[in-house]
Parts: sequence; structure tokens; C-alpha cells
Amino acid sequence: MDTFLFQATIYLATTVIAVPIAARLGLGSVLGYLLAGLLIGPILGLVGANADLQHFAEFGVVMMLFLIGLELEPRALWDMRTKLIGLGVSQIVLTMALIAGGAMLLGQPPAAALAIGMIFALSSTAIVLQTLSEKGLMQTAGGRSAFSVLLSQDIAVIPMLIVLPLLQGEMRTVFNPDGSVSRPIDQAVHAAEDHGHDVALSLIEGLPGWGAMLVTLAVIAAVILIGVYLIRPLFHFIHATRLSELYTAFALLIVVGVAFLMTLVGLSPALGSFLAGVVLANSELRHELESSIEPFKGMLLGLFFITVGAGIDIGLVLGQPFLLLGLTLAVMAIKGLVLFGLGRLFRLKTRDQWLFTLGLAQAGEFGFVLLSFSAQQGVLAPQTSQNLLMVIALSMLLTPLFFLAQDYLSKRGREAEVQHTPDEIGAEGPIIIAGMGRFGQAVNRMVQMAGFRTTVLDNNLATIQLMRKFGYKGFFGDPTRPEVLRAAGLKEARVLVVAMDGRDDVTRLVAFARRERPDLHIVARARDRVHVYQLYRAGANDIVREMFDSSLRAGRYVLENMGLTDFEAAEMERTYFQYDRAAVLALAEVWKPGVPVDQNPDYVARTHELNAELESALLKQFAENEKRKTD
Repeated sequence: MDTFLFQATIYLATTVIAVPIAARLGLGSVLGYLLAGLLIGPILGLVGANADLQHFAEFGVVMMLFLIGLELEPRALWDMRTKLIGLGVSQIVLTMALIAGGAMLLGQPPAAALAIGMIFALSSTAIVLQTLSEKGLMQTAGGRSAFSVLLSQDIAVIPMLIVLPLLQGEMRTVFNPDGSVSRPIDQAVHAAEDHGHDVALSLIEGLPGWGAMLVTLAVIAAVILIGVYLIRPLFHFIHATRLSELYTAFALLIVVGVAFLMTLVGLSPALGSFLAGVVLANSELRHELESSIEPFKGMLLGLFFITVGAGIDIGLVLGQPFLLLGLTLAVMAIKGLVLFGLGRLFRLKTRDQWLFTLGLAQAGEFGFVLLSFSAQQGVLAPQTSQNLLMVIALSMLLTPLFFLAQDYLSKRGREAEVQHTPDEIGAEGPIIIAGMGRFGQAVNRMVQMAGFRTTVLDNNLATIQLMRKFGYKGFFGDPTRPEVLRAAGLKEARVLVVAMDGRDDVTRLVAFARRERPDLHIVARARDRVHVYQLYRAGANDIVREMFDSSLRAGRYVLENMGLTDFEAAEMERTYFQYDRAAVLALAEVWKPGVPVDQNPDYVARTHELNAELESALLKQFAENEKRKTD
């Protein structure tokens, strides 16, 4: 118990320190977990100290795929069939062929080379999906393509596990009198039992091929039927107890039970949990299951990454750095070339193509499974297995750095897109609208429907093209570039509406327009109060906070439902609006650029004064409403 508590303390303490530091540095939580494992493994001698820990941690991957399945309806999965078959299978086959060929050139026998090709054809579902979710890239074309390939790879693990025993040199397969087949793996199981070791239960051990196939199909069918017909009644039975902790226990039972069923027939627990999630995607239980599983998924997935980092033997890497790092980079380069070519073939855009290529270039957690299985079957030599283990771990360690490279290339791609030749602006209106997001579109429609001409600018070509399809004319160009703004008629315009997203771009544009046209009326969109102060200093006339007006309207609805008449609620809203706007202008006078507002004594003192004035004004308005009722 003391040893367990000591190790648990070390794992948690290192995680709490390393992960926030990595996140603050923009490296992502995955690299933080890997670095935490890298730190505690060799320094504290915990590498491989707890073999069961890694199996426990792998449940993070299982739970993650269950949650992903909950987000996918069966129809959506069917719609992905082109990418699952075309993109996913192509990646697996091409990567296997190239890496196997490379392994043979390095002196590996054909059987071992094919096993190595299978191992490195797989990518890390855990790292890639976690990073895509953190960065909000799952719904991009590159993210969806990466997910399709990962799903294809997870499915491909099953035939790979079937093929690997066939690659060993001596196949001592025995046909028993009862018609069953004994394979070397079965003999190893019996040997383990004879020596008193724990072995995994199996429903297909000793069955003929057709029997094993029927049992496997029966288990898969059972998972589907249980999800459709049994889980809902069980949930309603548990719901009647009104004990919230049973929801969590029920969700864990589904994941663990399905994983256990899959292992009984030699299938991937992660694939089984994904299937269960897809079956339950349309059910009313979906959100309750998600909320119950999510905390466990996060912790176990983090523990999985730590075990991967702890499994990297620094001594072995330093002993032959050129060999291991060279092999790692060679594998990632080969996979990257295959992925890049497929991205071009499937017409991914530049940014999505870099995400797809760099995101999937590593080896994955299922590579550990195939590698261990290959070693057990005698397909790979012990020294080769040890080196390949380090290559898998190192490639996973490098993956967050590849995502950072993808961020850099994506930003460069956006800059290059902005540098495209702007449209020739053939018509100038008295109103210029810079930025055509949701905010700018609403302003543009209202002004045009009132009969005024506008000149619309946006640096997103797709947005401009979409506008034109719906009959709204806009021009492609970066509004922050002086030549584009001048071409749009800045010298003759009466009003400039700055409706872009980037706060720095908005402030810079307002300042430039004010220098160019001191008499121009500028309406600017602000992100928050501090941005209001920046725009006030830059010279904006009317500053609109993004959420302010909608928040006031929501507050008015609350007052109306608390018993105030429509008129009284509207008067309270108007009073709040007037005093708050005046307060913002007053605070802008004492605001100091670069100084946090809570560290500005004048700002804090003035805020207290203005809050008291606002409270007094609202109470006065409320009193007037009450007096009006009595009169």
C-alpha cells in the first residue's frame, strides 16, 4: 500500500506541475503528460515498475472511443464510408508496403518486415483525437479526414492480429481429432496455465475457424442488441432510485462490460466501445452517459500518456541516438509522404492537408499491442522489438511538436491567402463595412434594406463567394491594408463599420481610419470593456460590445417574467443602458494601457462610485414604477 500511495502521489504531482506548464507554453496537454512520464520514469525508476498500470491506463482510449461513438449516428458513419474505405484503407496499405520495403532493405526477413509495416501503419488515436478536440479542429475537413483514417486503422487491427501468427517461421498447427485447431498461441496459453500464471479468458480457444467466426459475430450482435433493447430499460430502472452515483456506475458498466466481451473473442476493446457508442448515439441517454464518462476518460487518458512517456528508456536512446531517432524520423517521413499524397488526391485544402499529414505521421498505441503480439509469436527478434518499442514511443513524443508545426504552417497559409490579389472595387458607397461575420452581415442587411449602398470588405474569400450566392455583393481584400481601404472609398465615405473578429486588427483599423479621416464617423465592434477603452483611445465614435445589447434584452425578459409590465421592464433596460454607457466613458478616462484594471487604484475607486450611482438610478426607476401603479 505504501508503494502504491507513493507512486500515485508522484504521478499526480508531476501531472499537476508539468501539464499546466506545457499548456501555458502553447505545447498542449498531451506533450505535458508525455513529459511528465518522461520525467518520473527514468529519474524515479518507475519505468515498467507497474505493468498493470498501463493496461489500466489504456481504458482511457477505450472510453474516448465510446464518447466518440456517442457523437456519431449510424447514418453519419455510413456517410463516411468513402473516406473509411478509400482514404483509410489506402493509407494502411501504402504505408505497410513502403515501411515493409524499407525494413527489408535494412536486412529484415520478409515476415518480420511485413509485421513492422503493420505496426507502423497505425497512428495514435488517443493523441490525435485529444489534440484535435483541444484545438477545436475536429469539425474541419482535415480533422474529419484524420478521424476517418484513425477509425479505419482501429478496425484494421482485427485482421492484423489474425495475420500475425501466420508470419512466424514454424507453424506447428495441429488438427485435433474433434476437428478443432491448436495453434502455437494456444500452446503458449496452456503453458502459462501450467506455470500458474493468469491468462485471459477466451470464447474461441480451440474452436475451428468457422466456429470462432460465428462466436465473434454473435458477440458483436449481442453488443448491438443490448444497446438497442436492454440498456434503456435498465437506465429507467436505475433512474427510479434517484441516486446520481448509479448513473456513473451504469455508464462504467457499459464500457467495461463491452470491453470484456470484445476481449473474449480476441477483438479490440476500443473498437467494441466505439460500436456501443454508435448504437447509443440516438438514444435519450446520450448526454447523461457522456457526462458520467468524461471525467474518467480525461484522467485515464492522461495516465495513458504518462505511461507512454515513462516507457521511454532514456539510457537506450542515448546509447544509440542516431539509430533510434533516425528510424523514428524515417517512419514519420514515410507516413507523412503517404498522407500528403492522399490529401492531394482527396483534394484537401492546404491547411487541412497539413493537419492531416502532420497529425497522423506518428505510430500509435495499437502499435504496442501488435509489437507485443509479434514478439510473442516469434515474428520479431527481442532486440528488434526493443528498438521498435522506442521508435513508437519517440514518434508519439514528437507528435505534439508536429502539431505546433501545423499551427505555424496554418498561420502562414492564412497570411498567404490574405496576400491574394484583392478584388477590383468598382462601386463605392457612403458606408464601408469591414468584416462579414455574423455581426457584419446583420448590419449590412439592415442598412441595405433601408435603401443605403454599402461597400463590404472581408479577407475570407469563401465568405465573399457565399455572400454573392445569396445576392449580397462584397469584395475580397484585407481591410487593415491602407491601399484596400482607400480603394473602397475611404476618402468619400461617411460611415465606417469595423466588424472584424481580431481585436488588434479592429483597433489598428480604427486608428488608421481616424488619422486618414478625422471627420469620418466610425462604428466599431468591441470584444469587452477593455477593448472599448482601446477603441475609445483609437478614435471610434460608436462602440458596440458584442454581447451587451443581447444581454440587456435577456435581462428585460427576466424582469417581465418576474411581474414587471413590458413598459416597466423596458424603462429599467433603458436606464441601465444609459448609465452603463456613461460609466464606460467615465472609466475610459482613468483606464491605463498595459495596466490590469484590478491593479489600477483610480479605476477601482471610480468603478465603486459608478456602481453606486447605477444602483441608485435603478432603485429610483423601480420606485417610480411602483408609484405609477398606485396612481
